[in-house]
Amino acid sequence: MLLAILATTEVIALASDIPAQAGDATEVAEKTDQHEARVTVNGQFVVLTTRKATGLQIKEAAIAAGVPIQLDFVLSEVRPSGEQKIIPDDREITVKNGDEFWAIPGDDNS
Repeated sequence: MLLAILATTEVIALASDIPAQAGDATEVAEKTDQHEARVTVNGQFVVLTTRKATGLQIKEAAIAAGVPIQLDFVLSEVRPSGEQKIIPDDREITVKNGDEFWAIPGDDNS
């Protein structure tokens, strides 16, 4: 019995020496390059290689990531309130991890 207690104590001591690098999903997500931003477009993850991007660049990155949209779709940013703000192709915005965008076909009123 004494041997079992000593073995258990040693394992606990070894476990406390393990650095907390195993981490959880949040820690892994935070390990993106400081110049990158992990966003979603139409619910799918897209990694932007820069923190400043135009609406067109966001759509291009989304298409490259396999999001089924087209360049002529209207892009909007979903605000924390749930409100959506249209991002024109030529407008440069600052993006951060977790930003959410929607791209939908524009109205064709011709």
